[in-house]
Amino acid sequence: MKRQKGFTLIELLIVVAIIGIIAAIAIPNLLNAINRGRQKRTMADMRSIATALESYSVDFNFYPKVAVSGDLGTTMNSYLTPTYIKRMPTNDGWNQAFQFIDTIGGTSYTIWSKAKGNGGTIPAAGGPTTDFTAAIVFSNGQFYSWPEGMQTN
Repeated sequence: MKRQKGFTLIELLIVVAIIGIIAAIAIPNLLNAINRGRQKRTMADMRSIATALESYSVDFNFYPKVAVSGDLGTTMNSYLTPTYIKRMPTNDGWNQAFQFIDTIGGTSYTIWSKAKGNGGTIPAAGGPTTDFTAAIVFSNGQFYSWPEGMQTN
């Protein structure tokens, strides 16, 4: 009789258990990395929009005068594209619309993202945040509220 080659059931169970342990460690790190990438993309898009707003300001000596605040795409698209920015990024990394706040006189602007879960609001005190659900705020050429350090889900 020939001896059959193969793995025993116990060997297969040990391999499956090891793969399960590795997956349990790797998946949370992967999700964290995906959310960090979304934050960085959001911040880069905000800088691009702000550069277009600053270029507009150099040409006209004021920022676009918009009577209503709201979704960035509906309020700013006609002012900035295609002269100051080729394609206006209208959504953040979580595919939610950027928000825009403007003073009536065109003296300042604020661009912000509601972040993960669409629940972020502009905080009373700015500075770095450690929560993926906290708003990312860019106002008048600098970040007012931004992600920094180890983030929590």
